[in-house]
Amino acid sequence: MDQRRRIGAYGVCRDGERVLLVRGAAGADFPEAWQLPGGGLEHGEHAEVAVVREVAEETGLTVTVAGLRDAVADVTRYPELDVALHTDRIIFDVTPTGGTLRDAAGGTIDRAGWFTPAEAAGLPLLPFTAELLGLPATPLPARAGREPFGPAPTDRRQRFAAYGLVTDPAGRVLLTMIADGYPGAGKWHLPGGGTDHGEQPAAGLLRELVEEAGQLGRVVDLLAVDNLHNPAALGPERRPLDWHAVRVIYRVRVDAPTEAVVTELAGGSTARAAWFDPEQVSGLWLTDVARLATGRRGR
Repeated sequence: MDQRRRIGAYGVCRDGERVLLVRGAAGADFPEAWQLPGGGLEHGEHAEVAVVREVAEETGLTVTVAGLRDAVADVTRYPELDVALHTDRIIFDVTPTGGTLRDAAGGTIDRAGWFTPAEAAGLPLLPFTAELLGLPATPLPARAGREPFGPAPTDRRQRFAAYGLVTDPAGRVLLTMIADGYPGAGKWHLPGGGTDHGEQPAAGLLRELVEEAGQLGRVVDLLAVDNLHNPAALGPERRPLDWHAVRVIYRVRVDAPTEAVVTELAGGSTARAAWFDPEQVSGLWLTDVARLATGRRGR
């Protein structure tokens, strides 16, 4: 089965105890099923920008992002197309600031409305929406054949990854060095990387932590979502590639740290791994995402 991926941004918008939901239209994957407003990121678009745009398009309301709530993933299968679509969903808390609630005109959404928890519990909800609202999740059958899966573009790529600000009880920070032959070679980076098809973001990060540094960690919370758009990147065979990376950053604790050792499973992209005292981090050559997470400028 052909494995495809997409990245979406969704908003939890509340009016008192009521939550804003939208319904799938006849042409949607799940007709008449309700979900949080949101949808796919455009190429190069930051997730925070995408959720504001999607809420406005689907409901008529303008919103501001109040915080980052969660990052989850799910897979929808299209048997007639022999496609399995993995969707990484970045969830924000959003606050309404204006506009007038309306039903969407055209597209994959046909209705929007405010619902109390009791009312929402009586609706057919997409599983990711039910779980985020603390309601029972019931799998829904996909509508096979709707998505027009064309060939993946060869001149641009979108990638979802999960990284960690990893610390131990002594307050040390774990970093990994990018190996020669990879973008950013020689820089110290956060542990983590691209998630596998069908893998939850937090689980993917903990897997990468074992592969890149030999550490067992636990996710404490979700810190930030970072966006990297490089239209002038070089892809395989040194050909131009419009690169868009979406990176969620977690806070991770290693309760029983050991010497950091790169394993063969890291795949060659990690040259070294090491623990650093916070004051040492400022003297390191850091990637942009490592600077963001540690709050250190590096050199």
